[in-house]
Amino acid sequence: MTAYPLADSALVDALGNALRAADFSSDGIDGLLGDQAGQALLNGTWWPALRATRRVPVDKQALATLVRLFLLGSTEPESEVDAAFAGVAVDALVDGEVLARDEDGIRALLDIRPHGSDDSDYLVVADQDASMRPGAVAHDHVLGIGGASMSLAQAVIRTPAARALDLGTGCGVQALHMNGHCGEIVATDTNPRALALAAATARLNGTAWDLREGSLFDPVEGESFDLIVSNPPFVVGTGAQDYIYRDSGIVGDGVSRQLIENAGTHLKPGGVAQLLANWIVYDEDEWDHRVRSWVEASGLDAWVVQRELADPISYISLWVSDAGESSADAARRGADWLDWFEREGIVGIGMGSVTLRKPVEDRSADVVIEEIAAAGQEVTGFEAQAWFSRRDFLRTTTDDGLLAARLRTSPVFLESQSLPGDDGWQQVGASVTRPGGPGAVLGVDEVLTALIAGCRGEVPLGALITLLAQFHGVDADALTEAAMPSVREAIGRGILFVVE
Repeated sequence: MTAYPLADSALVDALGNALRAADFSSDGIDGLLGDQAGQALLNGTWWPALRATRRVPVDKQALATLVRLFLLGSTEPESEVDAAFAGVAVDALVDGEVLARDEDGIRALLDIRPHGSDDSDYLVVADQDASMRPGAVAHDHVLGIGGASMSLAQAVIRTPAARALDLGTGCGVQALHMNGHCGEIVATDTNPRALALAAATARLNGTAWDLREGSLFDPVEGESFDLIVSNPPFVVGTGAQDYIYRDSGIVGDGVSRQLIENAGTHLKPGGVAQLLANWIVYDEDEWDHRVRSWVEASGLDAWVVQRELADPISYISLWVSDAGESSADAARRGADWLDWFEREGIVGIGMGSVTLRKPVEDRSADVVIEEIAAAGQEVTGFEAQAWFSRRDFLRTTTDDGLLAARLRTSPVFLESQSLPGDDGWQQVGASVTRPGGPGAVLGVDEVLTALIAGCRGEVPLGALITLLAQFHGVDADALTEAAMPSVREAIGRGILFVVE
């Protein structure tokens, strides 16, 4: 039977006590490094942080040693490491595969770092990435906290859920975020090493999850959940499983398809599934073709947002460099991968988030698939929940109901685009934007601009449109018919809202 790191719960407890005694926390590390070195480390520049840890008072030496070990990949003298881990022997940490001895001293085998979020500070256990160790990562490498995992964590709707599933848990970061609003948490993975490190992550943070080994929905067959979250190994490839954290072993984009098409089977009515996915694009003008077919097959309400459309070379280069392979191995793997893309006729890979909801009532699914690539317009849990609420309102409210309602305008910007001409600047377009709202942009003309500005929650929409029609000398019924689609779009994007 294969032994995995931190299999001894007593050692995990002792390690946690030592880390807390040294103030190995987000606040503790921020205070140790200072703003500039800390920000540089977040941006991938490590040497200012190393310099900062060499210039600390005696009472911060233990924390400085831990930072160098776990965050900077440094090899440290055994005497300093022994002093840093109060109450736990270095030999025990070596036996537990947390640390390793080499001829220069002691180095870390695991990536253990604080993760501050939701007014909580967690400790997360993963494997060191390629930037922290020589050579390629292992086949069963367990990925730590990265950009993808954080974007998913930010996108998850945080309403209370009795039962939740973290499918493909990895180091357990999504399950950690679920702790604050979910009752029972089931976490699955195909990688036994990931489950071992997730168990250590859970114990270090004083919690426990129902950890199960298996692929896709196999470990939860016949079960249903209020919330499903998944950051799966979605990388599009030949079906080879070189690295478990990125390669599903399923050809092409099959893992994303199976998750989306089958999520509804494991959702309770009203339940939500949120995941990251990649999809193959054969024609850039129809980039949504495949993911749309999966969503429509699921029968679920859906909001799919493509954040990026990557060309094959950029996509392959990203994942080849991520594994830390030698230049020769990376070149060979990249060439073979690109050959496969060309044989398959793949022109790009769509990358984005998928939010699904199982309807409570018997009705057709409400599906929106769109591209929102702008910075600052990322999907958040608050926005995802509000998006569903607005869609429900629009679906169940008639135009007559809207005309009788009082609407208010959210904080927005009016932006215009003009071109120089013979008579000076000529406006060619204008739009209203709600800052921070994903896709919350609405093109407007002079009348719609006035309508939105007039929505102050004081008079019914119908009365406001009538006033505008009189001012512009147009028929009120005709203006109403022309304006209602834009009004609905503005409500759907959170630009307008109903005053209760």
